[in-house]
Amino acid sequence: MAEVRDARAAHDLIARRASAVAAIFYRLGESVPLPLVARELARLDVPVFPCAPGGKRPIPERGFHEAITDAGQVEAWWRQRPRANLAIPTGAASGVVVVDVDVHKVDGYAAFGRAARSGLLPEPLAVVTTPTGGRHLYYPADAGREQRSWQVGRAGIDFRGDGGYIIVPPSQRAIDGHPTSYRVEAVAGGLVVPLAAQRLRDFLDPRPKYVPAPEPPGGWPLDVARLALQVARRPEGERNLGLFKAACRMAEHGHSPREALDALGPAAGQSGLGEHEITRTVGSAYRHVSTYGPRRRAPVRQTDSGFAHNEPPVSVSGRGL
Repeated sequence: MAEVRDARAAHDLIARRASAVAAIFYRLGESVPLPLVARELARLDVPVFPCAPGGKRPIPERGFHEAITDAGQVEAWWRQRPRANLAIPTGAASGVVVVDVDVHKVDGYAAFGRAARSGLLPEPLAVVTTPTGGRHLYYPADAGREQRSWQVGRAGIDFRGDGGYIIVPPSQRAIDGHPTSYRVEAVAGGLVVPLAAQRLRDFLDPRPKYVPAPEPPGGWPLDVARLALQVARRPEGERNLGLFKAACRMAEHGHSPREALDALGPAAGQSGLGEHEITRTVGSAYRHVSTYGPRRRAPVRQTDSGFAHNEPPVSVSGRGL
């Protein structure tokens, strides 16, 4: 019974915060000072924090983790930085999640239109136009499940949920030297349903069905099928790291680089990695294990094209590394 009460309380809190965000947006006008918006959101139990003037970088050291509802601290922040932008954490913390339609490298409106026509974008709680011409669609967070943030770069759409944050009106960005505001375009007048965020992600970034590579005679000493399935399911932004870790496991268990490519290559390919990238990452993993030994990790950093190490990655061949 206590769990039922706790779930109901969490649902009510998220609903109150989402309603508060919508109410503040509805009342926004051209002349409403940003510090007043920050204070009112905090007063209505929506945590806020300041970001760099004209930008998105959080001012508090721990970023959105330091978002608060303490009106005194909120006022102190904006006394110190009166031109600071305003942000809220997304997800359960604020009661809202946001679909971010981008127009930088990819025009997200094309994917946005396809998703809308497919019924995956119900009427939002609020719509905000960004200074760069993009759009933020606000929805109430789903109290029944965690909704983690994700990105689908190829579609030009991001999802800001648990573990993320969003810049809110009337914050400004400097576009071509001119201050341009985030503007509330619309606020829903009736009931709004939560967004099915995972369905939207699957639509924007579909995963082909993974067909595992055939096992060698006698089977694999390691549960390679499980490793390969994990590689196949890695989302964009985590694919290289997933392949690298899985290849390290195979190296630690004595599998040859060729076996790793045969077992993990198809899975990595179906997750979206190219053949050269797969070969390079597997080779890097085997050199890593050869240098540092099993279960010992040297620092690695992920780059746009794969992994960077102190030593250049080597190619994979049947002779080993």
